[in-house]
Amino acid sequence: MFHFVVAIPCLIVIFRYLVPLKWPLWFKFLLSIVLLFVAQHHLLTLLAFGSMFSPEVPRIIVLAVNWVFGTMLFLAVLQAAVDLITLVLMAVKRRRIAIPAALRYSMGALALGVAAFAVSQAARVPAVKDIEVAIQGLPAEFEGYEIVQLTDLHISRLFEAPWVEAVVAQTNALEPDLIVITGDLIDGDLDVRRDDVAPLQALSAPDGVYTIPGNHEYYFGYPEWMAHYQTLGIETLANQHVVIENSGASLVLAGVTDFSAAGNAFPAPDVDQALAGAPDNTAIIMLDHQPRNAGGAASAGVDLQLSGHTHGGMILGFDRLVARANNGFVSGFYDVQGMTLYVNNGTGLWPGFALRLGKPSELTRITLRQG
Repeated sequence: MFHFVVAIPCLIVIFRYLVPLKWPLWFKFLLSIVLLFVAQHHLLTLLAFGSMFSPEVPRIIVLAVNWVFGTMLFLAVLQAAVDLITLVLMAVKRRRIAIPAALRYSMGALALGVAAFAVSQAARVPAVKDIEVAIQGLPAEFEGYEIVQLTDLHISRLFEAPWVEAVVAQTNALEPDLIVITGDLIDGDLDVRRDDVAPLQALSAPDGVYTIPGNHEYYFGYPEWMAHYQTLGIETLANQHVVIENSGASLVLAGVTDFSAAGNAFPAPDVDQALAGAPDNTAIIMLDHQPRNAGGAASAGVDLQLSGHTHGGMILGFDRLVARANNGFVSGFYDVQGMTLYVNNGTGLWPGFALRLGKPSELTRITLRQG
C-alpha cells in the first residue's frame, strides 16, 4: 500500500506536467523512467538490501534521491493546485484554458529549489532549542536542572560519523546534568554502523547518558544494539527506572520499550513495570519513543514524558497526517491529564524521507523548574 501511495505524485507529474511540455518524446520518456525509479526507491532499497530503512549507498546518492523525490512531491502539489484553479476558471469563463509553458517551468524551478532547501534542513546538524518545563513537587535541589534530549538520530549513510561527532560536540558543550536519547538511534545492522555510532561514546554528563529503544532498533537486531549501547557508556532503560540523587533529593527517570516490540517477539512497553519499586512522592520523567501512549503514563503518575518518533511531522501541512497516526501528538508541548508531554522534532530522521519544511530538527536542552 505504501509503495502504491508514493507512486501517485509521480504519476501526476508524468501525465500532468511532463506530457504537455514540448520536449523530445525520448527525453520525456527517459525522465519518466527516472521519476518512477525514484518514486519506488523504498521498494528498490528493500529488494537490494533486505530493508527499506537502510540504503547502503554513498551519502551523496541518498541526498540526490531525496532531492529528486522531494521535487516530485512538491511539483505534484503545485500541479494539482494549478489544475484545480484552471478548472474553476474554465467553469467561470466557460471556455478551455491552457496552462502556459512559462508557468510550468516556474513551477519546476520552484519545486527544485524548495526540495533542495528541505533536504538541507533535514541533513543539517540541528541548532540548540531551549525549553523549560515546570514540574509540580520538583525538589528545590533540581531547580534549574538541565537535560539534553536527543532523539531519532537515525545514524545511517545519511548521518555518518562526522555528523554524529558534531552532534556529540554540541551536546557536550552545553554541559547538561543528564543526557537522554529517546530511541531510533540507528538505521542498519551493527556490523555496518559500528564506526558511525562510535562517537556516541564521547557523550558525557554528571548524571549519565540514558537511552530507550525506538521502533528502528527492532528492525536491525534489537539485542545486539541494546548491548552495544551499553559498551558505549549509554545505559538502556527497557521497562526500567533509575533514581537520580542530588543533595539528598531524588528524581525518577524511567523508560519503556517501543510500541512495536511485541510484534517483534520482545517485551511490550509496560509503564507499571518501569515504575515498580520507584520511591513515592518523587517527580517522574518517562522516556517513551512513541507519544501515542502518553495517557497511560499520565495515569501512572508521570510528571513529564519525553518522546520523539514523529520527526515533528517533517513538513507543515503533512504534519497533520502524522498527528492522526500518533493520537494527535506530533510536535512540541501537550497537556495530558495534567502531565506534560514534549514531542521532540528529532535530531535526525529516517533517510527514506529526508525533507523538512517548517519543522526543523532540534538538539533540545530542557531546564526543569519548580511548578
